[in-house]
Amino acid sequence: MTTDTHSQRQEHGPVRRLLGSAFAMLHTRLELIGIELAEEKERLLGVLFLGLASMLLGAMALIALTALVAIAFWDTWRWQALAGITIFYALGALICGLKARSGLRNAPLVFQATLEEFEKDREILRKP
Repeated sequence: MTTDTHSQRQEHGPVRRLLGSAFAMLHTRLELIGIELAEEKERLLGVLFLGLASMLLGAMALIALTALVAIAFWDTWRWQALAGITIFYALGALICGLKARSGLRNAPLVFQATLEEFEKDREILRKP
């Protein structure tokens, strides 16, 4: 009876080690995903804050510029000056919108390092 139990343990030994290794690799990859997700969250929050601050300060500067130009040309070229400023703002908005769309389309994969590690793992497991 002890021989049967001992042989069953020997048969399951390599399988258990293989499963243990697979679970350890999976655990490591999941930790890597968590780290990358946390880094991406921090980066996005920082960019969002700076972007909002930039937009607020830029909007205040544009309001001041519009008032300054309108006051400077009020007696002679008031509507032409306001039309010029409007065209300038519209072109700026168009350029920023196109750059934002391009940035979203050309963004790198979020979990690139994790995907590369999974690919390495797959290659290792394919080798006989």
